[in-house]
Amino acid sequence: MSGSILIFDSGIGGLSILAEIRKVLPGHDCCYLFDNARLPYGELEESELIQGSVSLICEYALQVKAAIVVVACNSASTLILPILRQRLTIPVVGVVPAIKPAAKISKLRHIGLLATPGTIRRAYTQELIQAFAEDCQVDLFGSSELVMLAEAKLAGETVDMAKLNCLLAPIQDSALDTIVLGCTHFPILATEIQQVLGRGITLLDSGQAVADRVMFLLKDLEVIKGAGHTDANYRAVYTSASITEGLRERLVEEGFNTIEPHSPTCLR
Repeated sequence: MSGSILIFDSGIGGLSILAEIRKVLPGHDCCYLFDNARLPYGELEESELIQGSVSLICEYALQVKAAIVVVACNSASTLILPILRQRLTIPVVGVVPAIKPAAKISKLRHIGLLATPGTIRRAYTQELIQAFAEDCQVDLFGSSELVMLAEAKLAGETVDMAKLNCLLAPIQDSALDTIVLGCTHFPILATEIQQVLGRGITLLDSGQAVADRVMFLLKDLEVIKGAGHTDANYRAVYTSASITEGLRERLVEEGFNTIEPHSPTCLR
């Protein structure tokens, strides 16, 4: 998988980022590494999140001879990007909440950020708000339960709409017109979230912006494999002891030809 894109997330939320990357780079090899043994990242202590995720990413960047790393997790991106950029010689792209575009499009100047508790707490998030949404009212909504609902949906389970309604009730009670989906898991639930909140609220995420950045950097490195590259390799690696059959089937549907547990002693 030399020259591949290494995509990292705490769970399968990063598949929403991968979907956008595949639109612009349909023939490129990808390794999707998800640390589901420690899911959800929004509940982890910062030191534990940093130590575990940096170690995993550096290990697999070497294993697959990655050309670029995408940290497809807002909770991790707010902490580990500077460390990874010191440790690795390849480009590292992170995911940050789409505060800037949300502030630009909000007609009411009232936006919300729906993210994990970890992302909500980060100083980086406050800096984004101060830099790009100073003239807006910004409401913060933290939820780790939405992460697990998204995981369950991709594993083939029906979304619990009653529970979703309850989780989104604080947003329904507000007067905002734009919501930033500040966790890569949340676009997986975009249809259901829109159903609950109604069409009067615009949902924004960072997926397309990340994909465009990845394409730009790979073009600069001159390692892009085009749409005519028919034998693209899609490999998924998880850190738990096992995954559900429903999730495995979904990964196969997504085009992954290798799905395996993390094996730190097995270099390929």
